[in-house]
Amino acid sequence: MTQTVFIDGEAGTTGLQIRDRLAGRSDLEVVSIDPAKRKDPDARAELLNGVDAVILCLPDAASKEAVGMITSNSVRVIDASTAYRTASGWTYGFPEMAPDQRAAIAGSKRVSNPGCYPTGFIALTRPLVEEGVVPADWPITVNAISGYSGGGKGLIEEFESPTPGGTSDAFRTYGLTLQHKHVPEMQLHGGFDHPPLFAPSVGRYAQGMIVEVPLQLWALPSKPKPEDLRDALASAYRQEAFVEVASDEETKALQKARAGAGGFNAQLDPEALNGTNRMKLYVFGNPETGQARLVALLDNLGKGASGAAVQNLNLMLGLPEATGL
Repeated sequence: MTQTVFIDGEAGTTGLQIRDRLAGRSDLEVVSIDPAKRKDPDARAELLNGVDAVILCLPDAASKEAVGMITSNSVRVIDASTAYRTASGWTYGFPEMAPDQRAAIAGSKRVSNPGCYPTGFIALTRPLVEEGVVPADWPITVNAISGYSGGGKGLIEEFESPTPGGTSDAFRTYGLTLQHKHVPEMQLHGGFDHPPLFAPSVGRYAQGMIVEVPLQLWALPSKPKPEDLRDALASAYRQEAFVEVASDEETKALQKARAGAGGFNAQLDPEALNGTNRMKLYVFGNPETGQARLVALLDNLGKGASGAAVQNLNLMLGLPEATGL
């Protein structure tokens, strides 16, 4: 039986990618509002309440408005904004986050799609907190770089416009107020007592990201070795189709690989998983210094946005989880 889906905000970056991922599926019908009635609240409310599932790809305020218009008890809602990621009554849409998370999503009527940066951060740190390798009260730091597509239409225009109307920056750091909107979900779903110190940045490329968590292993109470971190992550994601932990052999090969006289490692490409719903996790460690760098590689518009939304949609509608992914 074909089920219906309305993508509210289908013209935006995430909405377009979700629509592309759903195109051609025989088990779903994507419905759209008549362009002439786009600003008609009654027509919009009718559509929001008349489908099996709604995916909201809107700014926070607009998402809250849309949710307020949904009165049907049968409509399942996925919100891709930050509005409900720490809200009571909403299920966090990261199926791999915990053993019971997949079932919680499948049984929920309200699911908040995770942010792209938090997806990488939580994947790297939550298993370590749960295993007691990293204490919940540890002063954790996360550094990350994303393609400019994650910044919305304004940033996309700026980076894609020729100068002087655009920008010639190769790299731009931001979030300097230390109040980035992703921090609350990182803290809550990562299992930390205090807000992580988050240092995000954007690069001059459209899509893909690297999220990194550095750890001083010698300072941790449990004094873990790099292999302890890798084992904990591998155990957490052993059965997962979309989250992979790099092997010890692959990691060591990357550490030894050199490119050019400067000795720069060249294999960790932030664009490597673009167009997929995959995420790959690495543990780079140095036992002699007692240090490690945890790295997550993912597509900010894939596993960090549209791919995650489709994965959650499949679960909520009782469809095979990997369909269309």
